[in-house]
Amino acid sequence: MTNAKKSLPIYVTQPLLPDLADFMPYLEQIWASKWLTNSGPFHQQLEQALCDYLGVKHLALFANGTLALVTALQALRITGEVITTPYTFAATGHALLWNGIKPVFVDIDPITLNLDPDKIEAAITPQTTAIMPVHCYGQPCDVMAIQKIADNYGLKVIYDAAHAFAVQCHDGSVLNHGDLSILSFHATKVFNTFEGGAIICHDAKTKQRIDHLKNFGFADEVTVVAPGINGKMSEINAAFGLLQLNGIDEALEKRKWVDTIYRQCLATIKGIVCPLGMGEKATNYAYFPILVQSDYPLTRDALYQKFRDNNVQVRRYFYPLISDFSMYRGLPSSAPANLPVAKKTAEQVICLPIYPDLSREQIEFIISLMVD
Repeated sequence: MTNAKKSLPIYVTQPLLPDLADFMPYLEQIWASKWLTNSGPFHQQLEQALCDYLGVKHLALFANGTLALVTALQALRITGEVITTPYTFAATGHALLWNGIKPVFVDIDPITLNLDPDKIEAAITPQTTAIMPVHCYGQPCDVMAIQKIADNYGLKVIYDAAHAFAVQCHDGSVLNHGDLSILSFHATKVFNTFEGGAIICHDAKTKQRIDHLKNFGFADEVTVVAPGINGKMSEINAAFGLLQLNGIDEALEKRKWVDTIYRQCLATIKGIVCPLGMGEKATNYAYFPILVQSDYPLTRDALYQKFRDNNVQVRRYFYPLISDFSMYRGLPSSAPANLPVAKKTAEQVICLPIYPDLSREQIEFIISLMVD
């Protein structure tokens, strides 16, 4: 790799940007209609197009995934305590606090890095009303085991599926499991609308309640039926999503290729473990985490710094754990002894760059930093 190419940052993920010329007809239509937001034509088209592509019945677009999470909890009237994972992005826990809900953290499975179903029942109390698992890195949770527990205890299940666009499980889209699933369409995601998100639900009545909640609670021009917020997606974001959807299959194939090359190159590096990989239908190759173990010559943080010094902008997703943040640290479930697998994983993980435009030369440069 040339010095010039080394000087350009290699990010952990980058959005797939279509040609600007392809976007101009959408902008011209928006300008001509003067309909900029409030469930305009592109908003409606994108909701239907995503339902068709993802294989789901109902989908409500949002301005971002965090607003979608906050609203999902409101839509199901969740209160009390919710069991969730500490190994996720901050928004998962924050959405609970914004709703006045107490997070109860449960440890993760060492293989999938998702909420461990075997640890859930012990965390259930009379105040527990729901389980909020995360399909971490786009890897499907054990949806059957989680649903069985929820059914036994009369709990709701809300999936933080921010990473799980187009992810399949044993019976089709993983988004069809639980009471609700939440997607993120942030610029760093597999499918993005610059900023955006969505809630997936199973029936028209729930979709209507969600649509009311994201528009200040308005049912019509003069009727407010709930204390809603402004969570609406603009027409420009929706139009960008429609354009992105045209290239999503190619983008996923390119991500799969990057994943394959990484696995081939990393197979012989002692002390580096690739924790995930459950088949092409299970994942969307949203992230490429590695675990830096004790028999690797460098510590995790030393390897992280080596990458950064060479302009490879890797990330330690997810370090620190949510349970280590000051607003959660005092919870009994945040005790490190309660979360040994999550704690160990957070101290070992580095997410390597993965995105459609990542070249073989760039991948080889990344690998070279790990073996030199």
